Amino acid sequence: MAIGVLALLGFQLVDSAFIARLGTAPLAAQSFTFPLSFLIIGVQVGMGIAIAALISRAMGAGEALQARRLGSLVLLVGMSVMACLTLLLWALQTPIFTRLGADAATRELIRGYWAPQLLAAWVGALLYFGYSLFRAHGDTRLPGKLMVMTSFINLLLDPLLIFGLGPWPGLGLPGAAWATTIAFAVGAVVLGQRLSRTDWLARRGLSAELRRSAPVFAGIAGPAMISQLMPPLAAMLAISTVAALGESAVAAWGLASRLETLSLMVVLAMTMSLPPWLGRCYGGGDWAQIHRLMRLALRVVVVWQLALGLLMALASSGVAQLLAGSPEVRDELALLIRFLLPSYAALGVCMIVVSAGNALGWPMRAMLMSGARLFAFYLPCLWLGSRLGGLTGLAAGAALGNLMAGVASWLVLRRILASPHRRPALSAGEG
Repeated sequence: MAIGVLALLGFQLVDSAFIARLGTAPLAAQSFTFPLSFLIIGVQVGMGIAIAALISRAMGAGEALQARRLGSLVLLVGMSVMACLTLLLWALQTPIFTRLGADAATRELIRGYWAPQLLAAWVGALLYFGYSLFRAHGDTRLPGKLMVMTSFINLLLDPLLIFGLGPWPGLGLPGAAWATTIAFAVGAVVLGQRLSRTDWLARRGLSAELRRSAPVFAGIAGPAMISQLMPPLAAMLAISTVAALGESAVAAWGLASRLETLSLMVVLAMTMSLPPWLGRCYGGGDWAQIHRLMRLALRVVVVWQLALGLLMALASSGVAQLLAGSPEVRDELALLIRFLLPSYAALGVCMIVVSAGNALGWPMRAMLMSGARLFAFYLPCLWLGSRLGGLTGLAAGAALGNLMAGVASWLVLRRILASPHRRPALSAGEG
């Protein structure tokens, strides 16, 4: 999964690097869409967390038929929900991007990019639900391979569709979105073929299963979605703060956001692969194994992210030179890297704790921890830092907020795991 996440997030960073060659304005236009892209991802991840938890719990309890019915439901319901969301975001694009601080010229650039980007988001969500189904059944290899394959296809198509080839002109900024759409579509076809060879889906009893599992699903998916939707909301508030510092600051912040997700590849892989394992232990009441898994996960996250963050901070000038187009954006990006990347060790702790919470029967606590990270620590420190010290203060404030959130999450996890647990039923209640 780490290899797959690296490939998937790597091509998003490659998208931004190619777009940076078009100029600061197109890069800033793409950066304004990131919060809404995170919003879409938040909904799909929340649903994926819930279905993976339910399927893994059902399998841990020996309910194979129920697991098949749940697998069918997630594909059908997920496609419908994501279609409605993308259509809504298309209809409301003008007021949304205006409130985010995009001027008329930037909104015009966004308009040509937004339709294919939303289509790519819908196809990508379908692919993600398929990945969740495979992970719930213990298969992480196929999702990882498909992430690499789709990333490679996107890498090949990006320069062709953005800049063109020979007599064929490029599409500019929209070309990046079309490259992603095509890559995801190819991955969805391959995933569908592999899924047709399994017995993980059911055709009968779906209506009854939907009525029975909907409250349980909502009990997990609701808090999980809210937890996943809070980062996009925080990103909207953050980028509105950054927009006051100028177009180059927005462009640098957009590149730093892409670099953030790439640098968190191990953490993101663990948030996808760890919950199904925890869910099976939860279904079987094996809390000793849960304790061992969580200790190992936290050690890996802290050591990996701290080492990577310090290395990236030392190489910040070279990384910024590679990614950014203009000298001003390069300098601002290097500054953000030096402050933010080392702080992701603490951010990773918080992400693991929140992800584990949804699998271990305390989704409300996970949601509250996610909200505290963003709105009690990260955003206040970021806003205060920008007021006191411009971009430097903003970067330092964001890093401090991540550190405070990581420490708080670790203390909460210690308290929860130190309390006695009974063997849980297949329910969405707090453990």
